Amino acid sequence: MRITSKGQVTIPQDIRERAGLLPGAEIEFEYDGRVVRLYKARAPKKAGRGAALTARMRGRGDVKMTTDEIMALTRSG
Repeated sequence: MRITSKGQVTIPQDIRERAGLLPGAEIEFEYDGRVVRLYKARAPKKAGRGAALTARMRGRGDVKMTTDEIMALTRSG
């Protein structure tokens, strides 16, 4: 197995399945000076920028239009 120029490797499917590493799973690496180990993340990571932005903007809209009215407005033209 080779590491790409971006530092990526493909974890074989049978290992991903046995370890429960689904797409989007958070992982951690450990290096003891000789061996690199990959672990399923122990604790969830903090929310990313997108989630933080969405949370900050939630409930801030002041336009009194229904979704159908907004969609009709964006499609007219």
